[in-house]
Amino acid sequence: MSLSFGTRLGPYEVLALLGAGGMGEVYRARDSQLGRDVAIKVLANLASDPERLRRFEQEARAAAALNHPNILAVYQLGVHQGAPYLVSELLEGETLREQIKRGRIPVRKAIDYGVQIARGLDAAHQKGIVHRDLKPENLFITRDERVKILDFGLAKLTQPWQGSELGTSMLTAGTEPGAVMGTVSYMSPEQVRGERTDYHTDIFAFGAILYEMLSGNQAFKKPTSAETMAATLNEDPPAISHLNIAPSLQRAVHRCLEKKPEARFQSASDLAFALEGLSDTATVSTTKTAPAQNSGARVARIAGVGIVLVITALAVWRMLPAATPVVEEVRQLTDDGNPKSTLSTIVSDGSRVYFDETDLGQIVSKQVSTTGGQAQRLPEASKRSVLRPWLPTTPRCSASAPEPLRAYGFCRFLQANRGA
Repeated sequence: MSLSFGTRLGPYEVLALLGAGGMGEVYRARDSQLGRDVAIKVLANLASDPERLRRFEQEARAAAALNHPNILAVYQLGVHQGAPYLVSELLEGETLREQIKRGRIPVRKAIDYGVQIARGLDAAHQKGIVHRDLKPENLFITRDERVKILDFGLAKLTQPWQGSELGTSMLTAGTEPGAVMGTVSYMSPEQVRGERTDYHTDIFAFGAILYEMLSGNQAFKKPTSAETMAATLNEDPPAISHLNIAPSLQRAVHRCLEKKPEARFQSASDLAFALEGLSDTATVSTTKTAPAQNSGARVARIAGVGIVLVITALAVWRMLPAATPVVEEVRQLTDDGNPKSTLSTIVSDGSRVYFDETDLGQIVSKQVSTTGGQAQRLPEASKRSVLRPWLPTTPRCSASAPEPLRAYGFCRFLQANRGA
């Protein structure tokens, strides 16, 4: 049954056909009560196929039980002219399959998608619902880069809800042992063998999808379905180590694809947490790292170059001429008019200046404040205390004496104070 433009299903008016698939046709419709556009999925010809009807109702009940931003929101389940329909939120964007067709998904974007998918799966698993048909066609990417999990038509309730009509109906409609359901390229080994499935099945399918996003190829794809299922049971997917993907991310992918369910991540929550931790280190630097055994030699080479540079700098520094003192300021400290001795050196202790000058025909040691003022005669005792730090162990009155020691008439003072 196809719906024409303007057909009304309760408060919903059909606007256009959006697409068709194995489970039915999807239309764009207008909700006249709430003033919003919705998607309506209609399943026709059910009288001859009760199994399809059961699966459609199962999808509706499973999806309606979930409320998470990464799972398609289901609003209502109804019947129109004998055909059931499902009303859900209207999504704008494209499926993950359409993105993969254009090539590999960038690593950081693949991780972001993976975290969102894992969070949506965790919300379903927390309610005991397993998707069992996770694949790129059932993952929708909205225009704002939000991932939505679609089609819980193969979902199976793993834990009954006490007092829940949903729990009873889902359990009685469960898959019979030995039945193989799902999409071959994303089926877990336990699905292929027709064994009991649980949330580990979704984690395996997630690993196959993440592998395909990163590599652009399906993990176990073979020419025929039988060969693909055999590879799922017995082979490891081709390595992706040659791609620009960090080893930690590669390990996460292969852990999802372990043959034994108990070897995979133990929950979708753990999986989401692991991927979030890889978001900043998911790509490998294009600069190759030198082998570890060469690190010691590299350090030695660097140290040798450093030593050579230091030696060269010291040699150049020694060859440079000594800096010439520069007079920055001239200040007059005395104004007594007495000539200063040219045979001595003017010295200072920071607060006062000591010098020799000719006063009444004699050479007299005097002192003056560094700020200037009246010069005062330096007593012999003060002269001795000032000079003591500069007196040599064996005093000599000679031209070779240190420059400061030739102050205050040093030769005369040294003769008078030898040994003091």
